[in-house]
Amino acid sequence: MTDADRTHDIVVWGATGVAGRFVAEYLTERYAPDELSLAAGGRSPERLDDVVSDLTARSDAWDDVPVVVGDATDPESLRAIARDTRVVCTTVGPYTTYGTPLVEACVEAGTDYCDLTGEVNWVREIVDRYHEAAVDADARIVHSCGFDSVPADLGTLLAQSFAAETFDAPCQTVRIYLEDGSGSVSGGTLASFGELFDAADADPLARQTLQNPYSLAPPGERSGVDPGEQRRPRKDSLRSAWTAPSPMAAVNERVVRRSNALLEYPWGREFRCTEVVPTGDGLTGAVTAGLVAGGLGAFTAAMSVGPLRSALREYVFPDPGEGPTRAETEAGHFLIRVLGRGMAADGPFTVEVEFGADRDPGYGATARMLGEAATCLATGDVDSPLDGGVLTPASGIGRPLADRLRDVGFTVSVGEPSDD
Repeated sequence: MTDADRTHDIVVWGATGVAGRFVAEYLTERYAPDELSLAAGGRSPERLDDVVSDLTARSDAWDDVPVVVGDATDPESLRAIARDTRVVCTTVGPYTTYGTPLVEACVEAGTDYCDLTGEVNWVREIVDRYHEAAVDADARIVHSCGFDSVPADLGTLLAQSFAAETFDAPCQTVRIYLEDGSGSVSGGTLASFGELFDAADADPLARQTLQNPYSLAPPGERSGVDPGEQRRPRKDSLRSAWTAPSPMAAVNERVVRRSNALLEYPWGREFRCTEVVPTGDGLTGAVTAGLVAGGLGAFTAAMSVGPLRSALREYVFPDPGEGPTRAETEAGHFLIRVLGRGMAADGPFTVEVEFGADRDPGYGATARMLGEAATCLATGDVDSPLDGGVLTPASGIGRPLADRLRDVGFTVSVGEPSDD
């Protein structure tokens, strides 16, 4: 089947959920029907019709948005959807529970795919089961196209590209700083987080995936020099400040290492990557780092105990499908800073990337990141040597995604750090 035979450029799968609705709203606000052929997908025709009514009421350009109906428990319905679109853009999680049949349908149809997953155990499964078939089908299966892990992955790519162009050498070390941010966490995100712990309890392979820093690398290459995520307060060697563990490090670091491997190690096999939360200088910075590390450790310990995990889900976590209001998403913000350190012929160098947005990172900003990732795939606006496979944002799409995000108001800058 050629692209000319497909009805839609993008199907937003899960458009009736909170994240999916934000993505569909963003795409219909950003693009006109003659620029992008869009469909809203999900299980319930009635709820999809309600979404479409809202989309068209908000837009001067869109008189209608087609609806496609399917079910994760009905693989043939997913195959029909995949065959009829260039890209499936999915927000339906937990992906461990609902994601595999859709990936399989896209690989069979040679259809590109992007999602928001941070479930590294599931990504490892998809890599092992479908990577080679996706390569053969020229299907780009691009995971983690939201706050997990676009800023970290693209930020590292930009730092490394600048280093290669400016210093003719890669950054040997990259540190990703979760510098600043405010926003909310959805019930769906927390449900996916809980799935990680459920899988670790039940599946030895999932436990090994969460323990191995190189678990998303290609088979046969799942070892290296990097010890994995920081777990306690530490004085930072690049910024002379205190840092605490980052709650996103377990996902983002593995995604970055997979990018390096898929691109055939342009950053070297000795490349090291760490994501942290900076907490400041002196005693205050040290105490804050200890509090952050202790809080994250206590939460992780509680989630590792089945009865406590169940209690948190029932009495503390919001239900899947619950999320912020539009005003709340527009009030949030985030800033990720990436520092790369390397050695050129005339001495050491440092590269700095800033990646941020004035929107809630988990919804407002993520809707743009995922929506533009899908648009890059649908229009062929990619800078990648890879035509197919189970990929990352950096290896599967590359710098065009950063360019598009700049165009919609993101801060995405790269250069040498100033002396200020």
